[in-house]
Amino acid sequence: MLTLALVDWRIIALRAVAAIAFGILTLIWPGLTLWALVILFGAYVLVDGVFAIVDVVRAAPAAPGRRGWLIFEGIAGIVAGVLTFAWPGITALALLYLIAAWAFVVGVIRIAAAIEYRRVVPHAWLPTLSGVLSIVFGALLVISPGAGALVITWLIGWYAVVFGVVGLAVAARARSLEREGGSLVLRVRTSAT
Repeated sequence: MLTLALVDWRIIALRAVAAIAFGILTLIWPGLTLWALVILFGAYVLVDGVFAIVDVVRAAPAAPGRRGWLIFEGIAGIVAGVLTFAWPGITALALLYLIAAWAFVVGVIRIAAAIEYRRVVPHAWLPTLSGVLSIVFGALLVISPGAGALVITWLIGWYAVVFGVVGLAVAARARSLEREGGSLVLRVRTSAT
């Protein structure tokens, strides 16, 4: 059997912890000023994007098929973070649409990757769930942009916490597969014909 390691559970766990930290900070201070929310969001997506790129670099020789998805996800996070820091005076509505666009892009990427690798990824429903949560979250932000700032803050906070918990579940599964001598993303069996 040939096993290709495409992801590192530590990076998945770090990204999940960053999401949970962002969500908890948002929930602890629901009355955050817009500026503070912009900074928290920018820091989170920037860190998440950088870790996605780091995952690509670390798994480069073994991950030729999945690199494109991870690079795109990483670039989307970095661009969203840079845009957030470049315009810290962004209006609440513009920030809302930026967060919604990022969530939608990340959701589509994760669902597409899960579908592409569904036959070789154990528990492919975890990244699919993560992607669906992102798309639903983005849609809720776009559908209800007029909702009160407190409601939107709570929605953002809970999304980040749930997204992080799902990420920790994926990291735990990747770690257990690594201990078994396998990998999370791709197991290719070769047979003599």
